[in-house]
Amino acid sequence: MTATDPALTALAQGWCALSLLHGKIETHVERALQAKHGLSVREYSLLDVLNRQHDGEGGHLQMKQVADAVVLSQSATTRLVTRLEERGLLSRYLCPTDRRGIYTDVSESGAALLAEARPTNDTALREALDEAAKNSELAPLVKAVEAVRTPA
Repeated sequence: MTATDPALTALAQGWCALSLLHGKIETHVERALQAKHGLSVREYSLLDVLNRQHDGEGGHLQMKQVADAVVLSQSATTRLVTRLEERGLLSRYLCPTDRRGIYTDVSESGAALLAEARPTNDTALREALDEAAKNSELAPLVKAVEAVRTPA
């Protein structure tokens, strides 16, 4: 294949469209969350991921798992956790069975802020997808996003 191969060109165009859709959604959701709740998309995502933890087997996530879930490096995730902890939205404590492990839990105020911000996030996401669906290049990607379902 050469650099001007139509298959590669189509692949690159598809990637650009996906990147454009992601950027449009993230920008719209970020503005809404910042304006109404003082949260970034990453902060919201981190609170959401950590809020889904539980005390059962495998219920607490390691920092690498959290980083993967919010699509950040481990060091960036640690800095984000620190900022949210300083705001009183998270707390950290040592793992009772492995003193090297550190657990991170959403505080009561963090859970309350997350619950308050969830409808804003959902509405902004829906608005961004609806707007993107008007673009013929992005419409198929919007359909693909809407078709994805979380396993029960």
